[in-house]
Amino acid sequence: MIHDSAIIDEGAQIGKGSRVWHFVHVCSGAQIGKGVSLGQNVFVGNKAVIGDNCKVQNNVSIYDNVTLEEGVFCGPSMVFTNVYNPRSLIERKNEYRNTLVKKGATLGANSTIVCGVSIGEYAFIGAGAVVNKDVLAYALMVGVPARQIGWMSQYGEQLALPLQGQSEAVCQHTGDRYVLNGNQLKRMSA
Repeated sequence: MIHDSAIIDEGAQIGKGSRVWHFVHVCSGAQIGKGVSLGQNVFVGNKAVIGDNCKVQNNVSIYDNVTLEEGVFCGPSMVFTNVYNPRSLIERKNEYRNTLVKKGATLGANSTIVCGVSIGEYAFIGAGAVVNKDVLAYALMVGVPARQIGWMSQYGEQLALPLQGQSEAVCQHTGDRYVLNGNQLKRMSA
């Protein structure tokens, strides 16, 4: 489904079952997977990659060199950058930094992801947070600059675990077991 007001440049790849809403612009080199939802006023750059089943809410721009793996959620008006130190009078397109958001991560409303970072699988970035360094898988990040305050399950619920050490928790919704070893969290199937 592509709304009549959307602009899809020739050459853009959009997978089956994707929905493109009002006033979206998808550039010619963009790669968009299956089952993706692009909300109102979304922009997708030439060198952007969006995996299957991602949800990009209203007013999000996914610039060149940003990659979203499968199942990423981008909250309303969250922000990506692609140049670390932009100046209007200095051309820096050859200085774009890659940003990778791994499978299942959530980027809350109005959060900002500074270019050049990697967001781990199923990480959860709180609303309004500013991420300027890599984020661990399953980490719950809040604040400016973002800091880790906990761990999240794949289901999207906070786990009762310390930030580091040796510990375990079980997701009440799925029964999955999560094992903390140092500062790394791993999910074990139920």
